[in-house]
Amino acid sequence: MKFSINRIELTKRLNLVSRAISSKTTIPILTGLKLKADNSELVLTGSNADISIENKILSEDSNNMLTVVETGSVVLPARFFTGIVKKLPEDLVTIEVNKENLQTIIKSGAASFTINGLNADDYPHLPEIDTNNSIELNGDIFKEMISQTVIAVSNQESRPILTGVHFVLKNAELMAVATDSHRLSQRKIKLPQIDAEKEYDLIIPGSSLSELSKMISENNETVKMNVSENQVLFIVGQNSFYSRLLEGNYPDTSRLIPDASTTNVEFDNIELLGAIERASILSHESRNNVVKLTINPSDQVVKISGNSPDVGNVEEKLDPKNVDGNDLEISFNPDYMKDALRAFGKSIIKISFTSSLRPFTLLPTEDSENFVELITPVRTF
Repeated sequence: MKFSINRIELTKRLNLVSRAISSKTTIPILTGLKLKADNSELVLTGSNADISIENKILSEDSNNMLTVVETGSVVLPARFFTGIVKKLPEDLVTIEVNKENLQTIIKSGAASFTINGLNADDYPHLPEIDTNNSIELNGDIFKEMISQTVIAVSNQESRPILTGVHFVLKNAELMAVATDSHRLSQRKIKLPQIDAEKEYDLIIPGSSLSELSKMISENNETVKMNVSENQVLFIVGQNSFYSRLLEGNYPDTSRLIPDASTTNVEFDNIELLGAIERASILSHESRNNVVKLTINPSDQVVKISGNSPDVGNVEEKLDPKNVDGNDLEISFNPDYMKDALRAFGKSIIKISFTSSLRPFTLLPTEDSENFVELITPVRTF
């Protein structure tokens, strides 16, 4: 194998593919990065068995400066190879692999490196997924959907199913929901262009979705999702992102969201987030890390407070847009609240309560049927 390529473009693609490579893998060859060159493209592949990323560098794109002299494939140690390419002196790099011993020569300007390669035939094959049975998603909206739900996945391996986001496609509507049993986040998007008969039910690890989100740029590109029995493939431009699916049945979360409330408050989201951040400065010094919200609708008064026996206390009167219902005092984890509020961005939100010990919901005042966050309060007595 022999080819030359733009060093800057190659570095950019190596950084992307390397996100899927872990030095802690139990399969030694997966610490490497697979390169495969044919007449029209160079394909880079990285994997850690849970996720795999494949990137195609096309020779037809003049920015890539890709010229393939001899086709072939090799697996190179990812950390060393990426580090070498980044430091090369010239814009053009030439890579040549000896067929007999797989020694790989990397040249750029006056610099020349030789590193040992591995046989690409020993690299695990990517799963075969039917790309004809796909759904297309708006990249910006799907990226937002991921960020709004992945915050609620569990990081406790004792219940592996909760470390993922549950996606359900039904009646041309895609719903994503995640919960760690203390909080829940649910987002729906309508897909009118999708065949209403098409249905999916899958659970994707939250860690996979976080990596996928980094690949989706902010230019409204299309994301294609293809599902097989135990794998999902996302195609974003020239990138293919594979992830394993979690096995098992996700708990029924629909019954957790209350359909009635006794106290309701509306806030400017950014203002409330600022108040929670200030209150949490002291709550983080306390063993139980809670803040308290006190609501008196008759007086139109809403206060937030927190204290740490070792440091002191904080109290702040809030400025709600609207408040109605019964008097209420409720305590909660401010970190859960901050994560939820950040997912709403700049908006007016409605928080609905049923009692001081029951989960409460946060919804945007606009488009409220498509996004809801739920937080379980903390018992302080």
